[in-house]
Parts: sequence; C-alpha cells; structure tokens
Amino acid sequence: MRKGRAMSRVVSTLLTARRRWVQGISLLVMNSFLLQSITKGVPCLGMNCYACPGAIFACPIGTLQHFAVIQQVPLYTLGVLGLVGALVGRLACGWLCPFGWLQESMYGLRTRLRWPSWRVSDRLGWLRYGFLIVLVGLAPLLTQEPWFSKLCPVGTLEAGIPLLLTQAQLRAQAGGLFVLKLAILLGFLLWMSASKRPFCRFVCPLGAIWSPFNRASTLRLAVDEASCTQCDACRQVCPVDISVYEDPNSTRCVRCMECVKSCPQSAIRLLGE
Repeated sequence: MRKGRAMSRVVSTLLTARRRWVQGISLLVMNSFLLQSITKGVPCLGMNCYACPGAIFACPIGTLQHFAVIQQVPLYTLGVLGLVGALVGRLACGWLCPFGWLQESMYGLRTRLRWPSWRVSDRLGWLRYGFLIVLVGLAPLLTQEPWFSKLCPVGTLEAGIPLLLTQAQLRAQAGGLFVLKLAILLGFLLWMSASKRPFCRFVCPLGAIWSPFNRASTLRLAVDEASCTQCDACRQVCPVDISVYEDPNSTRCVRCMECVKSCPQSAIRLLGE
C-alpha cells in the first residue's frame, strides 16, 4: 500500500507539474484553424466554441442542441462523450478545457492581488444538471432554438467578440441579445476571479454529462483513511474546492490530481496503484 501511494505521488507530481502547459497547448490545438476541414465534425473535449474562427472541433453541447431541434438522437456524439467519461471521468475538464484554464487563471489573479474570495455552497451543484436538461434539451426541443449556445459566455468570448470586431456588418446587427451575452460574460469573469471554477461547478452542461462517470470510470481516486489527517491541504489546491477525503470520486472532481501531489501524508492515490 505504501509503495502504491508513493508511486501515485511520483506519477501525479510529474503530470501536474505540466498540467498548465497541457491546458495551454490544448487551447492552441483546439483553435489551430488548419485542420478544420478534417476535424470540424469531431466533438471537442472541452468548452470551446464551434463558431470561433480558429476552432477545429465541434461543440458537443451545440451538437446536442441541434439534434434536439431536429428531434433526433446524436449517437456519435453521445458515444464519444460516454467513452471518455467511462475511461477518465471528468479528466478532460481539468486538463483540456480552455474555459477551465481561463477560470483557474482568473482565480490565480485573485490570489496574487489578495482580492476577497466568494465561496458558494456546493449544494447548488445540481444547477448544472438543470442547465443540461432545460437549456440544452427541453428548450431547443420546444422552441427550435439553441438557447444555451445563444447565452454561452464561452461563445461570446471566443466567437461573438472576435467576429464583431472584425466584421462591420455583424456589428450593425448586434442588439439587445448581444448586450445580454456581454453582461453574462462579464458576470462570469468577475465571479471566476472571486470563486474557484464557478462555471464548471454550477453551470457547465458538458461537466454535467461527465460528472456521474467519476464514480465508475477506470480512473478513480482513493484515500487511505488511516493516513489522512483531514488537514484540508487537498482543498487548498483543488480547483473546484473539494475536501477529497470526504468523497474521493465526487461528481465535482475534474481529475487534475493536484491533491495527490500536495497531500502531506501521501494518503491520496490513483486507484489501482
């Protein structure tokens, strides 16, 4: 057991030391433009807007809304998301998602400037399932409009603003809806500078899809209760504010593995080590 914990710590330390680099590279790859003709139909493993001028992957949430509008089942997209979830749970949220990287960067700015923090009860985490069911499923089905995409702050940041800045015709057409989109984006930028990954924890429908897989995926975490002192060192480094010893495979966990590296007792390990 002790040898397994030591091995987990070594592996996680080597990996997490490069996690921010992986997130940055993922952002560049997802918006690298050149492969659009080949990969534009492949579901993106993160929140990255399909309408972004450089995006090379399809937004899975946009795809789900499209199929809700035409009243068909997106078997390919659901299959890809299900396979990823079954293998690694929400790991893509912690390692690949560009909007997750932005949220961590904004919160890091808060800690450097010593701004006050705002902790929101994790009991509201069920809201992300509500957004998934209502805005991604029911609303498009009933109104024939992709409402989540219309309001998504990721789309505003990566597509709406760049397109309006470069196309005068679109600027002339911008109205009240775009003002609302900007207000939502600004609200999230302020929120993520005061709280850990609020979009991931309370809103993201892609995270809601992967969340249940955390408890049964191939990649899971375990805590040695005999070694754990409940010092909350794990919570201090956790980007979604989890005390890992309370629930090692929480549906909120984004599998960043920062906790494995930071536990002073080496009590947290990758299951199977």
